[in-house]
Amino acid sequence: MMTRSELVRQIQAKKSVLCVGLDPDLAKIPQHLLLEEDPIFAFNKAIIDATHEFAVAYKPNIAFYESLGVSGWTSLRKTLDYIPKECFTIADAKRGDIGNTSAMYARTFFFTYEFDSVTVNPYMGSDSVMPFLGFDGKWAIVLGLTSNPGAEDFQYFNSGEMHLYERVLDKLKGWGTEDNLMVVVGATRPTDLARIRERMPRHFFLVPGVGAQGGNLEDVLNMGWIEGEGGLLINASRSILYASEGKDFALAAREEARNVQEAMEAWMRAQ
Repeated sequence: MMTRSELVRQIQAKKSVLCVGLDPDLAKIPQHLLLEEDPIFAFNKAIIDATHEFAVAYKPNIAFYESLGVSGWTSLRKTLDYIPKECFTIADAKRGDIGNTSAMYARTFFFTYEFDSVTVNPYMGSDSVMPFLGFDGKWAIVLGLTSNPGAEDFQYFNSGEMHLYERVLDKLKGWGTEDNLMVVVGATRPTDLARIRERMPRHFFLVPGVGAQGGNLEDVLNMGWIEGEGGLLINASRSILYASEGKDFALAAREEARNVQEAMEAWMRAQ
């Protein structure tokens, strides 16, 4: 479990809001790791060793583990046990279902796997979100406005009063608090991010899309920062994980993570 104040202390200590996405793909990880007993964990372990100095959070995308069956869930368990305890952990599972099912998903990720947070799809309304909000030191990170092209299909639907994503955000404010609910906001939509920050001035945002997806780090910091706390977890996955395809992959990942952290620290000092 991790409270807001504990997360803020990590941000202040590391001068970073970097979240590293742990999305190991057997087709992309360095081929020499395939000789390991558990290639997924071997890859994750090396990435964590290389980046934990610069990262305040880690975000395993559950699809990359559950697609491998039992062995994938075992790799996930070992990965979670290895992540330093001071780092915030996110189960990127995007679960969302009726109340009793959501309660089981919450138990899965908060108790069985002991994540600090889980991403949630709010399409089914309060039933799909509220069951994740009753746990001390645990967070629901709810999809708000995403960075993928398909976000245009539904999220920008305008009823005449507001976009659908704005309706979702307004509802979320009544369901959770600034201490147990975060929102996903894509880095590729900085103007919208600024408007969302006005709508939700104190909530933390999980921001994917910086790096391989083309989002700009400085734009996100300018539009989403909360003075004194940060209020952001900016995710980078492929740009760090696959900075090199060779045996120097961990060193390359470290350099990429360091570059991102140093850019964040320089921005903070300039404020």
